[in-house]
Amino acid sequence: MEGFFIHLNDLIWLYFNFILKFIRKSSIMISEKLIKGQLLIAEPSIIGDLSFNRSVILLADHDKDGSVGFIINKPLKYTIHDLLPEINARFKIYNGGPVEQDNLYFIHNIPELIPNSIEISNGIYWGGDFESTKGLINNGKINKENIRFFLGYTGWNEQQLESEMNDNSWIIAPNSYKNKIIGKSSTHFWKEQIIELGGDYLIWSNAPENPYLN
Repeated sequence: MEGFFIHLNDLIWLYFNFILKFIRKSSIMISEKLIKGQLLIAEPSIIGDLSFNRSVILLADHDKDGSVGFIINKPLKYTIHDLLPEINARFKIYNGGPVEQDNLYFIHNIPELIPNSIEISNGIYWGGDFESTKGLINNGKINKENIRFFLGYTGWNEQQLESEMNDNSWIIAPNSYKNKIIGKSSTHFWKEQIIELGGDYLIWSNAPENPYLN
């Protein structure tokens, strides 16, 4: 009986792989050019990597030397106050990616309040003066709709992301939320983005997260 269930799960995954190959051949790429500020949506076939399975990445920087992004839908189990008790707020911290996970990063939509920020696009900014940021949070001038904290980031070397695109690991999508994405993205954001893409991509929303656990 156990062998039957393993065989059935294999058939389920083979079915979804067949559908995914059909989608890749029949669907038009949402965007063909990598530009910072876009979203990278993981294909369901990325099931062996806990960081990237069903992840949505905000592409923070991209040039000929490589790419940097932050996973925006993988909250961790602790808050910024747990990490830095001097901050009197319970904003969630997110797993930004597997690179430099001992370091804290943040994106925000309030460059007028946080000096030395780096613009990504669509009113989204990366980093800035952290001491000023802590004071603004403690004074109630920054809320969770304005800022998102990450441990680690996702990085690609020269042409690495392009290679992963060619291997059908990611689909590029526009950030339709613009700078409001900081407050919108949630643990269900991957499925929401797939549904928003619509068309043939809708089959992905029903793909099992891990068919071998069904």
